[in-house]
Amino acid sequence: MKCAHCLQHFHEVFSTADLKPDRGARSFGVKWATCPACGLHNVFLERIALRGGLHLPTMVHPKAAARTALSTDVEQKYAADYSEACLVLSDSPKASAALSRRTLQLLLREKAGVKPSDLSKEIEQVLASGKLPSQLGDAIDAIRNLGNFAAHPMKSTNTGEILDVEPGEAEWLLDVLEGLFDYYFVQPAVLQRKKDALNKKLAEAGKPAMK
Repeated sequence: MKCAHCLQHFHEVFSTADLKPDRGARSFGVKWATCPACGLHNVFLERIALRGGLHLPTMVHPKAAARTALSTDVEQKYAADYSEACLVLSDSPKASAALSRRTLQLLLREKAGVKPSDLSKEIEQVLASGKLPSQLGDAIDAIRNLGNFAAHPMKSTNTGEILDVEPGEAEWLLDVLEGLFDYYFVQPAVLQRKKDALNKKLAEAGKPAMK
């Protein structure tokens, strides 16, 4: 299995414990596997059917599988909403997608410089600008198709609305945000740090700095 904390794969060995039936005669079981890489528990709750058999287990700790940690170069106002969208993903993909759509729209307006409109038209604007790498542009364009904007125009006109989502839509929005964060924040910051380091060496050698 893949550890929901550190995303490393390991051969799981589950420990189990059964809970006594509650007053409603419902019975539950708990099982957990400890990741050898990070030492953290992956805990699942199982509901045991009265006439035998098990319902599919539900992960209760952590509440959602981890995603790649954001770089500190990502501005906090974007990182905060992204983190919240990740946190609620397992409990409510609808809420996660709403947070992501709102964050995407803000990012396109403030970093891509699109003219404020509905999200679908803003996506068209950033694609028409030709400034994004082709793979990232294709990923953003897929949001409209995956989210079925034509059938659900509220996703575009009211990005923060809690609306039904298509399978995989909420996860795809998070993936796209990660790509945009890398493009708008991480890569420029990395290049700037390299430039600063080179200018320092040039200054020590008595040479002019890079412009």
